Amino acid sequence: MTEAERRATRFAFDSWSPPYLRPILYLIGGMLCVLGVAMLAPAAVDIAVGNDDWQAFATSAVITTACGGGLIYFARVKLDGGLTLRQAFLLTPLAWSAVALFAALPLYISDFGPMRDSFTNAIFESVSGLTTTGATVIVGLQEAPPGILIWRAILQWLGGIGIIATAIAILPALGVGGMQLFRTESSDRSEKVLPRVREVAAAITIIYCGFTLACILAYWLAGMSLFDAVAHALSTISTAGFSTYDNSLGHFQNPAIHWVAVFFMLTGAIPFVLYVRLFQGESDPLRNSQVRVLLAFTAAAVLFMTFWLTLSGRYEIGDALRFAALNVVSVVTTSGFASADYSSWGNLAVGVFFGLMFVGGCTGSTTGGVKIFRYEVMAKLLRSYFRHLLFPRGVFPRTYGGRELPDEVIHSVVVFFSLFFICYSIITVALMAFDLDFLTSASAAVSALSNVGPGLGPVIGPAGNFASLPDPVKWILSFAMLLGRLELFTVLILFMPRFWRG
Repeated sequence: MTEAERRATRFAFDSWSPPYLRPILYLIGGMLCVLGVAMLAPAAVDIAVGNDDWQAFATSAVITTACGGGLIYFARVKLDGGLTLRQAFLLTPLAWSAVALFAALPLYISDFGPMRDSFTNAIFESVSGLTTTGATVIVGLQEAPPGILIWRAILQWLGGIGIIATAIAILPALGVGGMQLFRTESSDRSEKVLPRVREVAAAITIIYCGFTLACILAYWLAGMSLFDAVAHALSTISTAGFSTYDNSLGHFQNPAIHWVAVFFMLTGAIPFVLYVRLFQGESDPLRNSQVRVLLAFTAAAVLFMTFWLTLSGRYEIGDALRFAALNVVSVVTTSGFASADYSSWGNLAVGVFFGLMFVGGCTGSTTGGVKIFRYEVMAKLLRSYFRHLLFPRGVFPRTYGGRELPDEVIHSVVVFFSLFFICYSIITVALMAFDLDFLTSASAAVSALSNVGPGLGPVIGPAGNFASLPDPVKWILSFAMLLGRLELFTVLILFMPRFWRG
């Protein structure tokens, strides 16, 4: 390309790309380059086993890297000053959507049956992986090419570290759903966003990789093959839930594997910033309010389900504890693994697991859901309200973590709860419009919004999958997965005309 052609191309790029979009496109270009390089891993796996699908990954890697490199070149800009709030609101949904689109490319052009020539299935699987939801449309995972299986796991792993970075660096600065409660020196709402993300991201990435390696080793020592250990470790730390078998962890009738999964699912559900502070000798994660509430609530739910499974005669006490622990922890942490079809444990169990799907883990972890801290804030708000009913002239401070809760945070949390259940109701009704039964529709809606993975019932429950759902339903659920993963507001604000008027 001559200099004149380069100038003409740059002029054309600038003509359709407003100045405020250039930092966004630049960052998206960098993400696409990382994604393109990541595609070489499943290509290498397929080459090693002699599977022709390596060509799909190699081709996709070239296309993705070229597009990412083009965006970096034409939108190159200095980011020393960070992003404005408007740019941050745009970056979050656009980046996740772009990455999901390109991540679906190798799935779509591969020779694997469920994905071949089905753009809907490819997008659904890609979005499910990146949002760490774990819902799948693949039937017969045991026969799937190893490159496809490892690519699904890599997508979840990348999505896990991506949502940690988003929750720490961007969402607190935007004041989304009470997230301003967790502002740090790397997320200041005053004028700019992302001034010093690299410092925090580097430490968290090292810890994230360390936990992943530890999980791989633990699975391998517990009896998994090395390939299964890698694939499941990438899914476990990211609390995502893709497995290499249709019956998930139920394929491994090995108690040691199940307890390894329980431990590392809980590890992924704790804020990663606390791990950084722990290794720096600054704090103990168990002193954190979110962590204590999460562990206490999860333990209570596990004990209740253990008691129920033993009392109903389904399992002996040891097996009841193991099955209850893995499946309860999986749903609470939105991991998506299963060791049994808990939909068949009776109506009480179905009701309990349906409620657990609304919980979620801690903020700053890889989990989805409403998040524990919002329930804590709502509990404090309700307690304060009831006290005021009894003592109208009393003064009852509302504190969290030793600090008084600002009215702004309380207002944001209340609005988030309202919006979450409005969206949940709309999605449920929309799914029922396609003749899905209520249990399937209601559980699919909360599973997508909370990024849980499996739903309830015979169709999308732990023993089923989403393959038989109509294509329009899969698109609705794909949107819901992104909506829930990005905390609702960052997506819905783009539908406001006033946002685009600046």
